[in-house]
Amino acid sequence: MSSITVLCIAFVVGYAFIALESVTKINKAAIAILMCVVCWTLLALGHEGMGLPGFELGESIEKNLGEAGTTLFFLMGAMTIVEIVDQHGGFNWVRGALKSRTKRSLLWKIAFMTAILSAVLDNLTTSIVMIMILRKLVHDHQDRLWYAVCVIIAANAGGAFSPIGDVTTIMLWNGKMITALGVIQEIIIPSFVAFIVPTAVLQLHLSGNLPQVVDKREASISGITKVQRNLIFALGVGGLCCVPVFHTLTGLPAFVGILGVLGILWCVTEIIYRKKEEHDPMAKRVTNLLSRIDLSTIMFFLGILMAVATLSEVGVLTAIGKWLDEVVGNDYLVTGAIGILSSIVDNVPLVAGAMKMYVIDPNSVNFAVDGIFWQLLAYCAGVGGSMLIIGSAAGVVVMGLERISFGWYMKNVTWIAFVGYIAGMLCYWVEKTYLF
Repeated sequence: MSSITVLCIAFVVGYAFIALESVTKINKAAIAILMCVVCWTLLALGHEGMGLPGFELGESIEKNLGEAGTTLFFLMGAMTIVEIVDQHGGFNWVRGALKSRTKRSLLWKIAFMTAILSAVLDNLTTSIVMIMILRKLVHDHQDRLWYAVCVIIAANAGGAFSPIGDVTTIMLWNGKMITALGVIQEIIIPSFVAFIVPTAVLQLHLSGNLPQVVDKREASISGITKVQRNLIFALGVGGLCCVPVFHTLTGLPAFVGILGVLGILWCVTEIIYRKKEEHDPMAKRVTNLLSRIDLSTIMFFLGILMAVATLSEVGVLTAIGKWLDEVVGNDYLVTGAIGILSSIVDNVPLVAGAMKMYVIDPNSVNFAVDGIFWQLLAYCAGVGGSMLIIGSAAGVVVMGLERISFGWYMKNVTWIAFVGYIAGMLCYWVEKTYLF
């Protein structure tokens, strides 16, 4: 058995354990880190037998770690910014904007608000915020299930057309496969179609008016004024929206812009709390909020990205890419299959693998920057995860919060999400064929 075969087997076994996290009860971050170490160890010990002349282990690790680091630092900065805004009550206005008389009007407001927020925040955070608000607006659990389904579909669709809305689009943007303007301009309509069509079907399960709920929101959060709370919200969310502009104007990596926004927000909150004691529980200092960041998610991304890098180094992903071109030869079918597969397994390694399979080709319509393949990959990997409730971070968190079973979702929702997924792809095909 060749060294490359052993490396591939190690990766597949690790991938299988990640996909079966709900069965094994082992955190996927732990498996990803272990898989990363095993794959790089096999590469270090067997690279001479893999036919890699001139291979430098140190240079390879530094190069791939640098590429992964741009995504990781971006995520860490963005997660911290969202946590600061959330802890200071910055999202209270969302609840007021969603007030509705009828159940169907609330559903449509939920759909559009979720998609828009997901384009600025990440789909996981948006889902948590929306479910917490829904619990205060809709008390009937059976009705709330359909709203929760709408949140999952809209959050994944909204993240697909924004360079900062989903981990996979962040990866493609940092890898310079897509540009901020390009993905927004050409994917926004397919993404909206991908959640509007399912929402039109979901509304058939709801009818009647909503009972009036007394608004008991607190006048202040953490002892700060409304002006200070609005300032934190404007700096945090406004800063996130300006990161693509910063990247375009300066040419610096996107994570530099994110860190800049975090630095400004950190300084502002320190000024607000300058008269409070260091350990005052009412002072939501950034140093305390950093402990709330989901470090296991960061470690998972690190492990996956570095493990996938080993397959790229030995040429496996390039070979798979060539095989797909020869056998399938259609970008819509290839990316469409990746999207469906992303509902079963995590979309991060799928996109990371696709990015290593193919290279940017300025002379190709499909593989140039903002080419058809890269834009379809951003759409399919993001929207495809809605077809199963375990297919996205948004789905998994809503599954836990609202106690939605895998079987119920698959029976009642999978076909609805699939129809929206295909409708969005057809919309993109029309755009590229007749408009752009």
